[in-house]
Amino acid sequence: MLTLIHQRVEAAGRGENPHVICRMPSGWAVLGDHQFLPGYSLLLSDPVVDDLNDLPHEDRRQFLVDMAALGDAVLAITDAYRINYSIPGTMDPALHAHLHPRYESEPEEMKSRSVWAYPPEDLASRPFDKERDEPLMRAVRQYLAQRGSSTQALIWN
Repeated sequence: MLTLIHQRVEAAGRGENPHVICRMPSGWAVLGDHQFLPGYSLLLSDPVVDDLNDLPHEDRRQFLVDMAALGDAVLAITDAYRINYSIPGTMDPALHAHLHPRYESEPEEMKSRSVWAYPPEDLASRPFDKERDEPLMRAVRQYLAQRGSSTQALIWN
């Protein structure tokens, strides 16, 4: 089954996915379709597999290390106070991790809830905009380029 994740990974490989932040050893760091919480990012496995358990042990480790490195970058360049990580895989059975930055400016009643508890219209209220979001994407790339061994294989799109 060709999922949205498959399509996005293929487009990234062709240099045609405007959401791409950079290529990481385990896949593609991308900015999410919605930037209601600025810095919402995903790590898309490349090659695409159904889930984390389908990867050999070393590849699993690399995916999780890359996921955390992307989270470190988003934390460092935004005023988020934490990152919520999720690898649900139920709607789109292709390995990808969601990284949702969380902000002190969020409504108090939402701070202890999942990002998915926000009304869909709130989440969709600030769609990805390449021109507006490029400085954030560039800052994430620069942060990752200046850090550890898992990011030495970064490729810029």
